[in-house]
Amino acid sequence: MRVGFGYDVHKLAEGRKCIICGVDIPHSLGLLGHSDADVAVHALCDSLLGAAALGDIGRSFPDTAAEFEGIDSRILLRRVVDRVCECGFSIENTDITIAAQRPKLMPYIEKMRENMSKDLGIDITRVSIKATTTERLGFEGRGEGISAYAVSLLNEDQ
Repeated sequence: MRVGFGYDVHKLAEGRKCIICGVDIPHSLGLLGHSDADVAVHALCDSLLGAAALGDIGRSFPDTAAEFEGIDSRILLRRVVDRVCECGFSIENTDITIAAQRPKLMPYIEKMRENMSKDLGIDITRVSIKATTTERLGFEGRGEGISAYAVSLLNEDQ
């Protein structure tokens, strides 16, 4: 068994969509980044890559590459899953925590779990997604950005 941890953060900005775990969340601000800036998917990718000792999302999909500009982060996640599986691992489970004061994410958690389950190729019972505020502390609490943390467990196929 191998454990990987991922973390990501994106600034909230006008004129962008707020896409988290592939769900377009209605909000006056969206996440700023080279891709669609799906903060939770980026953290998940890093946790999977880390568990397999394959570097990080920036090495695999650099923000200097035009081919990744505006890309749906779920496409990147599926590429990471393929790469991890090609290296002889299977995904056992993942746990994601999203820190955001606003927007409120609870109504979208189940759709997020469905999306991640599908992209990871594992049962939804193995995908945990939680949202928390920071009690108005830090950049998340001030509504300047959103962060996400992810932990994934891989099994080395025998």
